[in-house]
Amino acid sequence: MQSLNGWTALVTGAGAGIGEACAIALSQAGARLVLAGRRRDRLEALAAKLPTPSHLLELDVRSRSAVEAALSSLPAPFDEVDLLVNNAGLGLGMEPAHEASLDDWDTMIDTNCKGLVYVTRAVLPGMVKRDRGHLVNLGSVAATYPYPGGNVYGATKAFVHQFSQNLKADLVGTRVRVTDVQPGMVETDFSRVRFRGDAERARKVYEGMQPLSPADIADIVLFCVTRPPHVNLNVVEVMPADQGFGPFNVKRR
Repeated sequence: MQSLNGWTALVTGAGAGIGEACAIALSQAGARLVLAGRRRDRLEALAAKLPTPSHLLELDVRSRSAVEAALSSLPAPFDEVDLLVNNAGLGLGMEPAHEASLDDWDTMIDTNCKGLVYVTRAVLPGMVKRDRGHLVNLGSVAATYPYPGGNVYGATKAFVHQFSQNLKADLVGTRVRVTDVQPGMVETDFSRVRFRGDAERARKVYEGMQPLSPADIADIVLFCVTRPPHVNLNVVEVMPADQGFGPFNVKRR
């Protein structure tokens, strides 16, 4: 098991859910943290719980200029990012494609794809120069298994998967690793956001089954990044035991 002592980890979307859980797990393993998110109050509350030093970035990853400015001016010792957890992302709406909101589609593409690309491009040259680092991208089983209403959300996660795989191809010969972690159902604020704050509708998504928790995903991320340096877990797909593969979507007339 590789130690994270002396490492700097940047976690996007760190203010809640999987991002928060990953920050806690990585800090407990010895890494100092750069916590990025849109709500400073949540980042401050998280930083107060961490056993290692942290630096806060109130940041919207959809803004290329903001990402470039923030990550090019990190103070020492946070300026050399060894581990990036690209967690910032969201799903919006479950309408069929012909009824879906283009604004929702734009937001998902801007966050899940472009935001991930902006942050990755900002930290990757330093990793390659130092010949050490790990990129962990939070994807989804939706990248592989389509479902009605998943349309652009699933497409963005397919992008995350292909981008991760192509990064791995580019980085062969360096000691920079890339992992795409693809969870199934995890109980976070994801469904509440998707359904625009409708707590009852979000609750029903997980009714009668036991979903994964953010801590479950953080444990997997920690396992991936603490393998010996020559070991790269390319893709990790995980579902709760109560989730599986459904039938084809067939319309009976």
